[in-house]
Amino acid sequence: MRFFDHPHHDGSALYVHENQVWVRVPAAFPADEVLVRCVVDGEPRYLHAAVDRARAGRALGGYGADDTWWTAVLPAHNPVTPYRFKLGAQWLTAAGLIDHDVPDTGDFKLVTYDPPPAWMADAIVYEIFPDRFAGSLAGKELPDWALAAQWDTSAVVPAGPGVSEQFFGGDLDGITARLDHIASLGANTVYLTPIFPSRSNHRYDASTFSYVDPLLGGDEALKRLAEAVHSRGMRLIGDITTNHVGDAHEWFTDGEAEMFYWLGDGDYESWCGVKSLPKLNWNSPLVWERMTSVMRRWLEFFDGWRVDVANMTGRFRDDNLTHHIAASLRRALPADASLVAEHNHDSTGDLDRDGWHGTMNYGGFLRPVWSWLRGDSCDLEHFLGVPGNVPARDGLATLATMRAFASQMSWRSYVHSWQLLDSHDSPRVRTVVGSREAQIIALGLQATMPGTPMIFAGSEFGLTGVNGEHSRTPMPWNRPDDRCEETLAAYQALFGLRAQHAALRHGGLRWIHADADSLVFLRETEHESIVVAAWRAGAAPALPLPATPLYSAPGLTIGRVA
Repeated sequence: MRFFDHPHHDGSALYVHENQVWVRVPAAFPADEVLVRCVVDGEPRYLHAAVDRARAGRALGGYGADDTWWTAVLPAHNPVTPYRFKLGAQWLTAAGLIDHDVPDTGDFKLVTYDPPPAWMADAIVYEIFPDRFAGSLAGKELPDWALAAQWDTSAVVPAGPGVSEQFFGGDLDGITARLDHIASLGANTVYLTPIFPSRSNHRYDASTFSYVDPLLGGDEALKRLAEAVHSRGMRLIGDITTNHVGDAHEWFTDGEAEMFYWLGDGDYESWCGVKSLPKLNWNSPLVWERMTSVMRRWLEFFDGWRVDVANMTGRFRDDNLTHHIAASLRRALPADASLVAEHNHDSTGDLDRDGWHGTMNYGGFLRPVWSWLRGDSCDLEHFLGVPGNVPARDGLATLATMRAFASQMSWRSYVHSWQLLDSHDSPRVRTVVGSREAQIIALGLQATMPGTPMIFAGSEFGLTGVNGEHSRTPMPWNRPDDRCEETLAAYQALFGLRAQHAALRHGGLRWIHADADSLVFLRETEHESIVVAAWRAGAAPALPLPATPLYSAPGLTIGRVA
């Protein structure tokens, strides 16, 4: 399917400035009139767009001098204004060019809430599970719950007894010592999964938020890490659970009953029925006060938070406080602190409400990429919670999924969401796609599409894993047989390319072509366009524009439009 002759609009700076919008109409598309339909106070209004003569004859982005640019000024009356373009009998929405009526939920969205921190626009996030990144068991007195494991010789327990107790000894000073490696990938933001004391290796069952786990080096080790990260001009993100704490947490053990949900007979609500994780009741003023205080306090070291199970926070039976919690936390934190929500299915209903800046985009990026590039050897028990193996889908279904999710949120939320290929809660991308070549195609999409790339530590070496627990493999610093140097080089090259070209960080997204085996798109700014072609089989798709090659690999080519 070819899209190059379709009119185009997205939320990038080439198409939106404050409340003025433009739509680019190719010469081959007949359009004598363009209307903009926006919704103000719940009621549609129609504006007549005008031809922008200042853009006439200009090859913006390096192509399309014959294109016509239509423009209109929207009334920024509401904090979120949905809008779409009417070209004859067709609508142009965030889901693409459509020849029938569709609900407003897929419209473009002009958002006037306070913007996310400026630094987030250039972030490349590197996720670290502290126990498995770098460090040593030497000299550490382990608690009675921990099962000592040797870094390079013990197998990771993927399920069953020992899965949460296996302890390899990674710590914060180990991370500090390996910042050169992180920087070599082009990553400039380090995200740590929880660092507070607990009774597990994942630490999502915190027993206190008052200090850093001594097994990780304590508060002083966090201070050393933060200073080292910031001295490089990098950022540090923490992980906080606003939905629950551990059953050993002082808030739970000290009898603060109003902070939790009690079900009768001494029983209490917990995360997914796991009794070691009692659920916080945000109807309690104490929860608001204490959780807000915790999140503000640790910004002495962190530049923001990834919020664990944000989708469940404040939701229980008749309670649905999630949006109020997100907006209140955002206002309580400094304006330059990031707030990204974990949500592993459809996050779109929780965005653009003056709360979370973005989400972990499992639904709109990871799932479609996995489905398109799934290897024949992939044999998983579930697809991120969906029973059954990862489904095999073609490029048209992949594009449809990506556009469906992206159309349900503003461009602002989309580009500030984390585009990930795997995480500590999922199988490794290498296991899903089955080969180095396919992983590099997936990586090419991650490095060139809009959004914030998030790398899970170890995937740059091609590590494997069949589920989240199994994926938490200790880093192979001293295991050369577990390191794929070609994969590492691809990460360095592709994220290096992203750093060099503003179009890959700030440009719009214009889909050009899709078929069963290929996806082609443009990233464009006023001064530059980058064309990206990815294909999983057959010959490379023909590019619609002449381009100077920037990167090439089997199944992937990236070029700058001449």
